[in-house]
Amino acid sequence: MPRLAAALHILVKTEQECRALKQQIEQGASFQHLAKKHSICPSGKRGGDLGEFRQGEMAPAFDKAVFKGPELQIQGPVKTRFGYHLIKVLYRR
Repeated sequence: MPRLAAALHILVKTEQECRALKQQIEQGASFQHLAKKHSICPSGKRGGDLGEFRQGEMAPAFDKAVFKGPELQIQGPVKTRFGYHLIKVLYRR
């Protein structure tokens, strides 16, 4: 049975912008607020919420971060062909 996860992400064009947003989150800024303001993914309108998805559905580097990285911590920058992501895994099962 495939594993499932739910995650939030922020997608931006540059690694520099990604790192700057991560720093803001580490200083207390809201992940969802920054996603709404900066993410170039349509999920940004939902605060970066990607909902639930199966392992293997996302770009390989993104998938690896979600299914191998820590839960509830900000990961990134993670580079894919779409740009640079900050990822917050809400849960895996």
